Order: sequence, then structure tokens, then C-alpha cells
Amino acid sequence: MGERSLQRRLRCSLLLVLLGALLLPPAAGAVDYLSFATEDEANSTEIFSRASPSVVYVTNTALRRVPFTLNVQEIPRGAGSGFIWDDSGLVVTNYHVIAGADRLIVTLADRSDHDAQVIGVAPEKDLAVLKLQDPPEDLQRLPLGDSSELSVGRKVLAIGNPFGLDTTLTTGVVSALGREIRAPGGRTIRGVIQTDAAINPGNSGGPLLNSLGQLVGVNTAIYSPSGASAGIGFAIPVNTVQDVVPQLIAYGKVLHPIIGVELASDNWIKRNRIDGVPIVHVYPGLPAANAGMQGARQVSARKIELGDVITHVAGERVHDSDDYYSALEQFNPGDTVTIKTLRGDEEISFKVRLVESQ
Repeated sequence: MGERSLQRRLRCSLLLVLLGALLLPPAAGAVDYLSFATEDEANSTEIFSRASPSVVYVTNTALRRVPFTLNVQEIPRGAGSGFIWDDSGLVVTNYHVIAGADRLIVTLADRSDHDAQVIGVAPEKDLAVLKLQDPPEDLQRLPLGDSSELSVGRKVLAIGNPFGLDTTLTTGVVSALGREIRAPGGRTIRGVIQTDAAINPGNSGGPLLNSLGQLVGVNTAIYSPSGASAGIGFAIPVNTVQDVVPQLIAYGKVLHPIIGVELASDNWIKRNRIDGVPIVHVYPGLPAANAGMQGARQVSARKIELGDVITHVAGERVHDSDDYYSALEQFNPGDTVTIKTLRGDEEISFKVRLVESQ
């Protein structure tokens, strides 16, 4: 009897110890993993619930004639994601999602389909703006964040339609900032966000969100030997998007600062092993001509004499046209920049006032 009483006392003591451990507050520095996971899950769920109605599915179709007949049929050319820009029915997506389309269909979160037309494109930034035909009245736009406030390790969420699976959420962190990727036209997009949030074919054009549910980027590319997510995805920063999209809406393209020259192609530059950007032609009445720059001239059927070869823009070394355009994009029309050229063996410096492209 005494042994049973002792066992009961030991069991009661053990229960009291366990109960006390559950009721006591965690020690300083201790991590409540269950609470942390629950808060993070609640954050992801809330963001998805608020943001997913703004995400759309973009289908790109092309018209093709059936062989040996006169029939024309629509053939799916590609698909991707996008998001509502404003309640008038404007949609932002990647340029490569809609390139070459004969017809664009945008599927909203309520699964309704709407024809869309292209309002403006910026292949050099891989961005495009579409306009829905007969848009509904209850469209929801995403709140805009500030990509300059991002830091490595910050949580991000991607919503899109990978492999046609609509409204899919993936989460991750900002893996790196200031990356460079190639746009469809061959230009370099600088300042790109790298993330490990899973991005697969079909995610292109969809939003990258921060933990406040704000748009911080547009998912645009992945780095993967297999073509599927390998944990390295890229997004165009929202600050770039906010600069480009209003121009696409107003003008249908991005207005670049120019000096008024025609440049040699990069293939020709590489083939002739020239370190710099040769000017082929200087347009009369524009800043380069007014500053005294000279283009190339043909002295015989097989010989071209170079004029000015641009080597520096505002102190930045340029090796090809991509370097040149990227250097100019740091300025606005009306700014005056110093451009250095090589004319034969002579180095010349020009002060040139930039004008707006038309």
C-alpha cells in the first residue's frame, strides 16, 4: 500500500512540474517556435487572401493557317501572369508573355475571361501594359511598396499561375539585390531582385509582394538548367515599374534621353574588335551634331573611315551599345552630360544636352 501511495505522489509531482513548465513564461532569449510559425502562416494567408483577386492569368494566342486548307485557327503561343494596375482595367505583365500575340485573353480571379489589347510595351525592361475590354467594376489593385527599402533576408511572396495552375502562392526571401538579367531585346536590366521563392514557367508577369502585402517586384525570369524552379528567381523592382508603366500608358513606349546619333551594331563592333561604340550617323539639328560629333564615312567601296567612337558617358566606361544606353538612362532629358570619344588617335570631350526621344 505504501508503494502505491509513493507512485501516486510521484505521478502527481511530475504532472505539476509539466503544468508549471507550460504556464511559466519563456526564459529570456528563448524562441517560441510554435507561436512564430503560426504568426508567419497567418501573415502569408492574409496576404494571399487580399492580393490574389488582383492577380490575373494572361493567355497569348496566335493565328495560324492549317496546312493544305484555307482554314485559320487560334493556337496557344504562351501564357503567364499579370496583375491589376488600376480600376479602369489596366493590367501589367511581362513583355515576353505577350510578344507576338494575335489575341490576348486575361482571366480574372473569378474565372471570367476578357479580351485585352496592348497599350504599351518596353522590351528593354520586359514590361507591358494591357487594357481589358469591358472590365468589371470591382477590380482590385495592389498597394505599391518601395523596392529601395528591401534587404537580403526579407520575406517575399509570389503569386502567379505556374504551369497553368491558377493563383498559386510561393514564399521565400530576398536572396540578393542589384542583379542583372537580359531583357528579350538583348538589353541589360539592372538592379533586379533575386529571390528563392519558387518561380516557374507561367509565373512571369505576376507580383512579388513583401510581408505587408505591397508590390515590390514583377516576377520575370528564373535561372535553371531544367527550366523549372531551382531556387533562383528574378523580379523587376517596383520602383522601375512605377517609372516605366506611366510612360507606357501615356506614350505606348518608354521615352529615353538621346543625343541624336545612330550607332554601329554590337555584332559589327565585336567583329571589328572595337572597344567603344562607333557613331554611324549624326542627325542634323540634334545635340550631337550641335556639339560637333562626327559619324563614320565611306571612303571607298570596301573601306569605312570611323568618326567618333564613344568610350565614356559621364565618366562611365562603355564597351557596347548596351553600356551606352544604360549610362544615358541614369539621366533625364534636359541634363547635360560629358561624353568622351576617340577620333582616330585623338581623345575628345563633348558637353551634350540630352533631349527626349520621340
